[in-house]
Amino acid sequence: MTALALCVLLVVLILVRVPVTFAIMAAGLLGLLFIGRGNVIDGVLETIPASSVSSYTLSAIPLFIFMAQLLLMSGLLDSLFDATRIAVGRVRGGTAVAAVGAGTAFAAVSGSSTASAATLAHASTGKMIDEGYRPRTAGGLVAVVGTLAAMIPPSIALVFYAITAETSVGDQLISGLFPGLLVAVVIVLTMYATIGRDSDAAPSGQRASLAEKGAALARTSPILIVFLAVVGSIYMGYATPTEAAALGCATSFLLVVARGRCRMEPLCRAVVETVKSSSMIFAIIISAHVFGHFITETQVTPEIVDWIEELTLPAIAIMLVIGVFYVVLGFFMDQIAIIALTVPIMVPVVDALGYSPIWFGIFLVLLAEIGLVTPPLGLNVFVVAKAADRPVSEIFRGAIPYVAALLLLAVVFLVWPDIVMWVPDSR
Repeated sequence: MTALALCVLLVVLILVRVPVTFAIMAAGLLGLLFIGRGNVIDGVLETIPASSVSSYTLSAIPLFIFMAQLLLMSGLLDSLFDATRIAVGRVRGGTAVAAVGAGTAFAAVSGSSTASAATLAHASTGKMIDEGYRPRTAGGLVAVVGTLAAMIPPSIALVFYAITAETSVGDQLISGLFPGLLVAVVIVLTMYATIGRDSDAAPSGQRASLAEKGAALARTSPILIVFLAVVGSIYMGYATPTEAAALGCATSFLLVVARGRCRMEPLCRAVVETVKSSSMIFAIIISAHVFGHFITETQVTPEIVDWIEELTLPAIAIMLVIGVFYVVLGFFMDQIAIIALTVPIMVPVVDALGYSPIWFGIFLVLLAEIGLVTPPLGLNVFVVAKAADRPVSEIFRGAIPYVAALLLLAVVFLVWPDIVMWVPDSR
């Protein structure tokens, strides 16, 4: 009962806009006081901050963030949408398809959903509206495409999940590749299903010659080099995720130098942004470990596992309930906080139900992606609305069909988990 009360308190603190880190820390410390473990608080605060963030594997997170910042410095991502639009050619809805393609490519070298949405929004939303796309169609599409960075490697969310769930970081990253591409395909299919025969909703793209298409693809080839350096080295077993992240940083820096963009001011800005993002993630990790210490003291996790094993419901029904729980959590919390708080409790439950923890990471992240485009948090929606200077409510309405499609895809992953495990099992 104490654990439930503190979880309710945590949700209330988040709803009243207390920063997630402080809300988690406060709930954990109060929980220790309530169960009579106040005498260990000093020891917890002395040991957990250092021990929780000193893992070698965690160094992959700031490295991947810095890699994305370097690629933004290189200027390659600025022209990615235009190059993809030329390559798609003159087909109806071609510019929207190009936005999905550019978002997928950016996700493959970014790892951050918010950064992906912001970059794509500045590059594509206004151009789509100028071409005649309905603002709701353009904004909703771009907001949802931005979520791909949470799934396609090198995903920061998947790295963090793997560390928290104590699974192989390499297998976890690789497992997101095929599902991420499926999400991109589902987004395109949903876009065409949404516009139907309404030519005003999504006009035709621009005609381009074969030579122009070849030149456009050539301009984006450095992105492929970085992707192969990172994901290819992990898949082939040549490098650990941390080593692959360092290799990605080195490759990205060489691209910055080769394109004549290596200047002190933007380089310092990239370092500062990396430190800010990494500090936010590490602060959540520290707070989650304090809260996790409280959960461990209450012995809640074994009790939940025993209770679920005694249920007569089929495993798939229990997983559906867990899925709804994560969708609701996504309305109020970001992915990192959700993973930090729930994974230590849920992974033993999922394992007891017979599902792979690696599969669960993809399932969880897919459901958490939905929270990025649904109210009240909907961070990607606010980013796109600001970039495109459009009403937030308009972007939320445009994202509704894609939310339904992602929920359906989550059910598909639940019914056929081999879809997710195909790539990691083939290594």
